[in-house]
Order: sequence, then structure tokens, then C-alpha cells
Amino acid sequence: MFKIILAIFFSTLALPATAEQKQDFSNLEVHYIALPSTFIEPYIATQYGLKRSKYTGLVNISVLDKNQQSMPIEANLIGSGRNLIGQIEQLKFKKIKEGKSIYYIATYPFTNEEIVKFDVQIKAQNKTHRLKFQHKFYVE
Repeated sequence: MFKIILAIFFSTLALPATAEQKQDFSNLEVHYIALPSTFIEPYIATQYGLKRSKYTGLVNISVLDKNQQSMPIEANLIGSGRNLIGQIEQLKFKKIKEGKSIYYIATYPFTNEEIVKFDVQIKAQNKTHRLKFQHKFYVE
């Protein structure tokens, strides 16, 4: 998993518009990023069972506990993406653990220059938080 995060990190250096974002909640720090799945090397996509195509995006979310030195914690994520014409696609998050790290990754189909508004409910530590963000996808 460390390899996938490194691949995401280095790909975001080239394209500032896809840089990782963060939202703070009372007890949580949530890091999220959306990007084309082609940014991930084929062997990494295969290793983690992720669909890789020029029309598939990835949503990657990490949930950290601010009270425990930003340690990753388990959470339940339910969400969807909606494009500007109102089409909704449910996100099916896959939990990936590697060492102490925990990542929740979902795929999302898109067309070139499509703007998608994501709405994700994060339930952790007996609280539910709502993460909303949007991303414009480009076909590579």
C-alpha cells in the first residue's frame, strides 16, 4: 500500500489540481483525493483489485484520530458521486490495510472534463461526519 500512496503522491506533484486535500472534524482528520486510475501503475492496480482505465477515477480517503497523534482508524464509509446532469453513482469503498495505514478506495466512472460532486458519510468512533468535495476529471 505504501507503493500506491507513493504513486499517488508523486503524480500529484505534476498536477497541482489533484493535490491531496484534508478536512478536520471535531475528533477526526480526513485526507481525501480523487484522481484518474491511470495514475496508478498497472501492477499496483492488479495487486489491490482496482479497475484501471482512462475512464475510471479513484477516490482515496484516510481517517485519522486527532486525539491519538493522527493515528489511522477504522471507519464505515458510504458515499456517492453526482455529475452536473444529476447522474448518481454509488461509491463502493474497499478497505486496504498495510502496516498501521488504513485507506478506503472506491472507483468512479467519468467522461473527459466531467465535474463530480462527492458526498461521503464517515462513521467512526460512534459519530457520523459528512465529507463533501468536488473534482474535475480529465481523460489522459
